[in-house]
Amino acid sequence: MSNELQRLQEWYVSQCDGDWEHTYGVTIETLDNPGWSLRIELADTDLETAAFLEISIERSDADWVHCKVESFVFHGHGGAENLNELLGIFLDWAKNEGTK
Repeated sequence: MSNELQRLQEWYVSQCDGDWEHTYGVTIETLDNPGWSLRIELADTDLETAAFLEISIERSDADWVHCKVESFVFHGHGGAENLNELLGIFLDWAKNEGTK
């Protein structure tokens, strides 16, 4: 299991309080261009009101990431080989915001 996947699993488990996991969650899907879509619901977490500076990186047609928070949801999209990077962006932000 990648380090980022392990970290995401730990973050998810830390949110599970008997209520949150029944309403909110994490979704990872593929895109047809090809790429990845990452959606993490932040309502009722410590990140619900945390500021996130939108990220847009275009290295090439296949190597790109776009991340933003909108309506209490983290949205990450990236190229077919950028899933690990998307997870890292979210998890580093979550770690930094969680220590404030």
